[in-house]
Amino acid sequence: MTITVADRPAQLLELLWLREAYGLHPEGADLPPLLVQTPESAATAVGDQTRAAWESAWPRIWRDVVAHAGSEVDRRLFEHIRETADGSPERAPALREIVGPSWGDEFGRDALQDPSHDDWQRQIRDAFDASRRDLLVNSPERRDLDALIPAWRAGLTKIVTIPCRGVCAQKVGSNALLVTDLTRADSASYQRALRSFT
Repeated sequence: MTITVADRPAQLLELLWLREAYGLHPEGADLPPLLVQTPESAATAVGDQTRAAWESAWPRIWRDVVAHAGSEVDRRLFEHIRETADGSPERAPALREIVGPSWGDEFGRDALQDPSHDDWQRQIRDAFDASRRDLLVNSPERRDLDALIPAWRAGLTKIVTIPCRGVCAQKVGSNALLVTDLTRADSASYQRALRSFT
């Protein structure tokens, strides 16, 4: 049995930060809760038209990024990259397939250059590192193995975590489960999430 845990994929973190740092209020089903560690507001102001475009696109980009985060990357792509030259036209599609979609594909990366983004990333990385000291011994997957096995038998191969508030779990495609850190940390909540996969 192999389960991959994708802790806080970068593209998901970027979207979560953008939503809160720029005060976006996207609407739609299956959107994640707010972040546990609220970032400071972005120093860069955006106009009403830009804000409206961002709010409109955010749910679609979120769904695309979550779908990619939950997918299994073809390992042959890594070999293909090793066999191609840096900057070559043959390498670009393989890198794109590995990295997946991002905010920058549609809106560029300028919004992410705000100083509060770096500060927030540092804060959540430090908190995440501190929480992982005894992870191997106290792994949520090991702790809740009785609930994990039926989910794995039902096709679960990947757990994707996000640093958002509350207990939240969402099935992603046929093989993945998106959960908040709190859901995964709490045995009863995590077992419920795993059972929801079957």
